[in-house]
Amino acid sequence: MNDMIFRLVSLKAKGFCCAQAMLILGLEAQGKSNVDLVRSMAGLCYGINWSGEICGALSGGACLLSLYSAKGTYEEAASDQHTKMLGELVEWFTRAADDQYGGTRCNEVLEKFPDRSMCAKIVADTYQKCMDILSSHGFDPAVTRKE
Repeated sequence: MNDMIFRLVSLKAKGFCCAQAMLILGLEAQGKSNVDLVRSMAGLCYGINWSGEICGALSGGACLLSLYSAKGTYEEAASDQHTKMLGELVEWFTRAADDQYGGTRCNEVLEKFPDRSMCAKIVADTYQKCMDILSSHGFDPAVTRKE
């Protein structure tokens, strides 16, 4: 986990937010990069446009799971596991947020941790949970779609 925290601190220092970091990590696991996708994730930064709403780790995690399981082309269908995996993430995150993070909203986390000291841990924990969810549903985090 220390390598993960170091990578997240590095991404933060380069100006990426939590939601962007989630997708950067997922793309790196696949040996890919996608500037357009990372750029689009900025819309979720700091609770969606600095509004303080839903934590970017959670919204980014939902997007990360969707990268593997959602519909992406006309011909493609979403995995039958897609909504179940998202539900598992939300359920886990809500429990973790209540127990450790201060809440599910960015403002709630920053109210409890105004120095943002918890943010890298939240992203690392959420990323790891996403990887666990993917694996438990038969997805290989190294490839975009289940073969």
